[in-house]
Amino acid sequence: MTPFQQLLSQSHLAQYRVEPGTRVDLSARDPDETGPFEKKKKARKELERLRTKLIALQDRFYAWNERSLLIVLQAMDTGGKDGTIKHVMRGVNPQGVQVTSFKAPTQEELAHDYLWRVHKAAPRRGRIGIFNRSHYEDVLVVRVHNLVSESVWSKRYDHINDFERLLADSGTVILKFYLHISREEQARRLQARLDNPDKRWKFSKGDLKERRLWDDYMAAYEDALSRCSTEHAPWYVIPSNRKWYRNLAIMSILVNALEDLNPVYPEPEEGLDHIVIE
Repeated sequence: MTPFQQLLSQSHLAQYRVEPGTRVDLSARDPDETGPFEKKKKARKELERLRTKLIALQDRFYAWNERSLLIVLQAMDTGGKDGTIKHVMRGVNPQGVQVTSFKAPTQEELAHDYLWRVHKAAPRRGRIGIFNRSHYEDVLVVRVHNLVSESVWSKRYDHINDFERLLADSGTVILKFYLHISREEQARRLQARLDNPDKRWKFSKGDLKERRLWDDYMAAYEDALSRCSTEHAPWYVIPSNRKWYRNLAIMSILVNALEDLNPVYPEPEEGLDHIVIE
């Protein structure tokens, strides 16, 4: 192991994991943190080393077809969910990855319980599923905007824990990442979208309304992270002001999880050694 590999080990990454039963204080977590790396250039080699491992592990995981893996991404606007998917998963076999973006529910979805559309999107064996936003919106935006009463949304933490327990018991490994950015960094990213004609399509005036509710969202996130980080479905609070470190930390956790599963290629059919294709 290189010194950087030792520092970016499971023990170092464990600091981002929300231990079950603990209370999260997001104001005490530094979104500018970059671990052992001072600059992006020094992290680039480690990122590519991890990418090589991830591509090989995902190929084995897909062929193994014994377990599934669910990655949940949550963040404030501009937090980097799209960028995380693009950069962390670059190079893996797209046949083995499914991405689901949860927008405002449709009329059909509203006619069912709030977890119905989420359960349908859970990954099958051999696949890595990625939720770009997720069932947690029902204790975040629903809570902040008072879309239902507290007596309704407050019960959903237990629903969510039970739902994730069901997925885990059925063979799904669950990793949940909150991409932690500062309010100041969000302002910079929103302004960058406005200033770049090619990015302006991503900007909405509604983003400014949501931004004014920052403190309410932080309180909602702290409750969700504190109440729904479990041994079978842990939350990680990833420092995300520096996009390159965000990608590196998440890729490291993902590689560690796949290595722990130790997927193997299936045994080939017997009697293949003497076959010659003419």
